[in-house]
Amino acid sequence: PQAKSKIAAGILGILLGCFGVHNFYLGYTSRAVTQLCLTVLSCGALSFVSGIWGLVEGIMILTGSIGVDGNGMPLQD
Repeated sequence: PQAKSKIAAGILGILLGCFGVHNFYLGYTSRAVTQLCLTVLSCGALSFVSGIWGLVEGIMILTGSIGVDGNGMPLQD
């Protein structure tokens, strides 16, 4: 499998983190579904929680704290 882009994952986390798009991209499906359900099932009332969660994960991806995808493959720069 091809390595995932660190920059793409970080940007997705910052911009669309409340929907868990970055976690779907990286292969962390259970985390992504949790974020998506948190936003959708609360009709957006709790979207700030998953939005902050996505923002923090996006920054962690860009800084290198999260350096592997769901399959354990390192992210490329």
